Amino acid sequence: MSTATYDLTNAISPYLDLHMMFPLLEYVDSLITNKAIPYSSQDVAKARLSLLRPTHMVDYAMDIYRELHGKDSEIPKEMEEQKKEVLQKLEELKADSGCKAFDELCQNVELRNKFLKAQEWNVNSLDKKKELGITPQVIETYRQLAKFNFDCGAYQVANDMLSNILSLHALPPLPKDAEADDIIVEDDRTESKSSDEKHKTGNPNVYYLTSINKDLLQILWGKFSCEILLENWEEATTALTAVKLSIEQLVYTNQMTALEALRQRTWLLHWSLFVFWNNSAKGLEKMVELFFSEKYLQAITTNAPHLLRYLTAAVLLCKRRVAKSTSRDGRSSGAEARKLMRDLVRLMNNCEYTDPIVEFVECLCVKFDFEGAQEKLAECEYVLNTDFFLCKRSALFMEEARVFVFENYCRIHDKVDLSVLATKLAMDQEAAEHWIVDLIRNALLHAKIDSENGCVVMGAESHSVYEQVMERTRDLNLRSASLVQNLKNFVVSVKKEKVKKMKAAIENDE
Repeated sequence: MSTATYDLTNAISPYLDLHMMFPLLEYVDSLITNKAIPYSSQDVAKARLSLLRPTHMVDYAMDIYRELHGKDSEIPKEMEEQKKEVLQKLEELKADSGCKAFDELCQNVELRNKFLKAQEWNVNSLDKKKELGITPQVIETYRQLAKFNFDCGAYQVANDMLSNILSLHALPPLPKDAEADDIIVEDDRTESKSSDEKHKTGNPNVYYLTSINKDLLQILWGKFSCEILLENWEEATTALTAVKLSIEQLVYTNQMTALEALRQRTWLLHWSLFVFWNNSAKGLEKMVELFFSEKYLQAITTNAPHLLRYLTAAVLLCKRRVAKSTSRDGRSSGAEARKLMRDLVRLMNNCEYTDPIVEFVECLCVKFDFEGAQEKLAECEYVLNTDFFLCKRSALFMEEARVFVFENYCRIHDKVDLSVLATKLAMDQEAAEHWIVDLIRNALLHAKIDSENGCVVMGAESHSVYEQVMERTRDLNLRSASLVQNLKNFVVSVKKEKVKKMKAAIENDE
């Protein structure tokens, strides 16, 4: 089957910012050059040109136009006019005296720290200082300039400007030099109040914002987008957390409907792919945690079942690390990894989506079809290499998939012949034995090698009392809450029925 069949670009694109589509299309172009997918480079160039129209990246659009029609082709007049209009509008916004004043104030670290210490670094306080010339209208113009710069492709400039706007709604910890000035001397004794007593701060996970509204959420989305496009993965992780917490806060305060929150979470899941698949610091573990949380599972099953591909790949790539990190004695108990696989299989049953990566897990965990798993694994390699997010982890995925096959094969056999395993792993017997020894040390199974008989002997895996109790009581709170809710519903229905009967009796008496 053609790899184009499994291309998710069309499924993902509705949930991405236009600017995020350009890296994906550039990767598709590279695949076309290598003849990996049967797309036309002309069609891809037309798609890029169409995406560029709503933006202000006119020079980039001209380059794509020449790529389509030849280097010597004449640029259309509407493009030339658009370029003039963009430059004119940009100059107008930059020439705004209020924007200049605010930008200069943001760069004046000493004065800014003074306002922070006096808790005057906010729109209302700056508006009262008429000599500064900074009003709410100025801040709105400044926001428009940040958006305009973003549309022009000046992501770093836009990012810095959005950070300045966010700072007006935040209460960060005082700078160290400002804290030093707060030392109180009384009765010849020097006391230093704790920073919590002296200076309240906002939420550190949301850029120290003291509150959130829909306008600030849009700015947070803009900052998140800038960090992704600048490939600042650590900062993008921080922005992702800020957006996620802000969505939940708006829902909690009834500023956002459940339907709108579902849509926002779906967007967040798609944008998070850039972060998790590029951030090496436990990025996949964090992705699995987010995707398996109840509210985001709902978004996947309802709006984006195609994201099952990325969750499946992430689980396979990180399950052994998860098992090691949750073990208490240095060895992998495997309980947490097995739970991940059970949760994944449960989600697969609820999602109307499939591809070779999903089918590979299904063959092993549901059907126990090892021959089918080997066939799907061969297809997985093509899918991985043509996926923008997964391509860098292709070799690691194939290795982890091989380990996964070995683990499952050994679990359903008491004794496995080394020569048979070597054949399945495409290795000679000695190399297979060394490879298996390493796996037994690190994999989630208990086994030993019988060199005399040339086989792997599987041991019975025992679970500690602690693991058994944790496993059986894991969902106790959820089940209890469900029972309470069902009981409440039953009581309410009984009361309603009684009221209906009483009304009916009164009507009959009359």
